[in-house]
Amino acid sequence: MTKKYLLDLTYKINGAAIEVHKYLGPGLLESVYHKCLGFELDIRNMRYASELTVPFKYKGNNLDVKLRCDFLVNDAIVVELKAVEYILPVHEAQLLTYMNLLQVPKGILINFNVDNLYKYGIKTYVNNLYKDLEE
Repeated sequence: MTKKYLLDLTYKINGAAIEVHKYLGPGLLESVYHKCLGFELDIRNMRYASELTVPFKYKGNNLDVKLRCDFLVNDAIVVELKAVEYILPVHEAQLLTYMNLLQVPKGILINFNVDNLYKYGIKTYVNNLYKDLEE
């Protein structure tokens, strides 16, 4: 996996999210945006898992703690959706935790409850474990 691959994949995911937001605007429930983003990923022939159960270990033991990430795209990027007034540190921590537990290099946090999604609603994160990916 290269930085260019992740950059291209991020661009496609962001484009799908922008299309959803352009069509729906802000003000709906997260579950609505989730369904519509899944539809957009489908029509773009992108491979993803939706509502993926995130494996969790505590002291070497697998525990069923019901962690679920919204999307895992191409086994490379975790996508977490929100429809909230403000992104809080707990939302960022949630995404970073999913990235670490799933051992993926990148994450995208998308808040659909904004006027301009591209400018205010999309934030990307890089997993420090993968900061030295090949160009």
